[in-house]
Amino acid sequence: MKRSFWDILICLSTVTLVVALDRLTKVLFSTILHPGESLPVIRNVFHFTLVHNTGIAFGLFKDNSFVYFVIPVIAIGLLIYNIYYYHKFGELDRLYIGAFSLILGGAIGNLIDRIFLGHVVDFMDFQIWPVFNVADSAITIGAFIILLKCFQVEKHKNNKIKYMLKD
Repeated sequence: MKRSFWDILICLSTVTLVVALDRLTKVLFSTILHPGESLPVIRNVFHFTLVHNTGIAFGLFKDNSFVYFVIPVIAIGLLIYNIYYYHKFGELDRLYIGAFSLILGGAIGNLIDRIFLGHVVDFMDFQIWPVFNVADSAITIGAFIILLKCFQVEKHKNNKIKYMLKD
């Protein structure tokens, strides 16, 4: 089979898995918890806390309808374009495809909430960080992978490691 088939399969499978897991967990925690209710898993470290986030990442821009819908739609469009562009005009590393797909799946998962609920359901609470969800985690992991791929590691004669941005 051609490489492009596997690239598309990786992308679609990753996006589908992220959206499905995100939807499943949001429905589960919306069913067992009321907004603001918290269920300690490790007391004072990790709780499941149901939050209805009306902003974007970490509650920024609360109740701003323009930012609320336009930024996720633009982000999804840019991600799809990036995948298409790199696939069409240059060999795209499969790790990039996976990372872009994680971000795309997360963006779609949160956009579904915004469209149908008017807010994003968050439930993972580490007590020292804003409450987040599976989609947020996928976006963060995907962005981190892309960031790491942007750096080139060089080992010098004296065994010192140097990190540089790739050209």
